[in-house]
Amino acid sequence: MALVAGARPLLDLTDVPPLVAASSAAMEMKSAPIDPDWILSGTPEARIAEHSHSADKAAMTALWDCTAGAFRWHFAWDETVMILEGEVEVTDESGVTRVLKPGDIAYFAGNTWATWKIDTYVRKIAFLRRPFPLPLALALKAKGKLNRLTARLTKRPLRSAL
Repeated sequence: MALVAGARPLLDLTDVPPLVAASSAAMEMKSAPIDPDWILSGTPEARIAEHSHSADKAAMTALWDCTAGAFRWHFAWDETVMILEGEVEVTDESGVTRVLKPGDIAYFAGNTWATWKIDTYVRKIAFLRRPFPLPLALALKAKGKLNRLTARLTKRPLRSAL
């Protein structure tokens, strides 16, 4: 409840319905041009259809597809993908290369680069999550450890010193 009449809460969970469902075939794909400085070869054309966002805008689900070409891609957010159609050869920053085909799932850490090489076409579903700032991530990790420790201690029977 807002403390000031007419003020909106910082996080309004009513902005997001409890269930968002759509046929991937019915989702409208919109142009999502790849930064020309990232393109290594070909003329890849990418499109995206945003499916859903979390209330805090820190998570998103989308469909993405792209035609043939090679390019570097910056993952600003953590991203898990599942290939739906076609295939892509992906090389990470350390030089490890994987070929992703329909049914394959891959995770890309936020703030990393990868090279994508698409011979004909690829279509994926992407689950994106904005990484927490480091101080907050460390605080959440510490809180989780404290919660686990507290749970263990409260479940352990107290032993008498006698």
